[in-house]
Amino acid sequence: MSRYGLDKKDANLDEITQNSLKSKALFEEIMSGVLSKDDIIRYNCYQILLHLSEEKPDFLYRHWNYFHKMLKSNNNYHQNIAINILANLSKVDGENKFDKIFQEYYGILAGERAMTASHVALNSSTIYIHKPELRNQILDQLLNVDEIHHGKQKELIKSYAIESLLKIYPYSEDKKRIDTFVKSQLESSSPKTRNMAACFLERCE
Repeated sequence: MSRYGLDKKDANLDEITQNSLKSKALFEEIMSGVLSKDDIIRYNCYQILLHLSEEKPDFLYRHWNYFHKMLKSNNNYHQNIAINILANLSKVDGENKFDKIFQEYYGILAGERAMTASHVALNSSTIYIHKPELRNQILDQLLNVDEIHHGKQKELIKSYAIESLLKIYPYSEDKKRIDTFVKSQLESSSPKTRNMAACFLERCE
């Protein structure tokens, strides 16, 4: 039982989030709770940390190593949490910590698990925008996902890559490569990928 109400479905997460900025004990419970086997506690703690990573990334950046450790987990849920939060923390990555884990992060895109690979693809736009020095490498990962990803849901993963490319497009100096990749997905065996490609081309052209 959580003394801060983290085990309640109707917990006031906005209030708890604000209180966590002032209470070390509460924040520590949230950090440990994100690894809880209790679905409600884990979900509530994740939502709080995700919000903090978006709105108060400086506050969470000091805990980079904690999330990096989660990235190495064999637990899909823990790994997804790390994928999402580390991407948001790239906004304040003054120590270039993401650069050092680039291969590890994108190694997940190359893996066989569709859920975690899709999260890497989807979060790539956030990292691309905040880490200009990594833009070419990130773009290469997304445009070559057909060769990189080794799972059975390769065609589906491309839909998440296209969704990320849609956000990347305004910042990119390599629009022709992106256009070529997206157009080639109009014939994908995945309906979601075909639809995402069509949506992309309508909005970008």
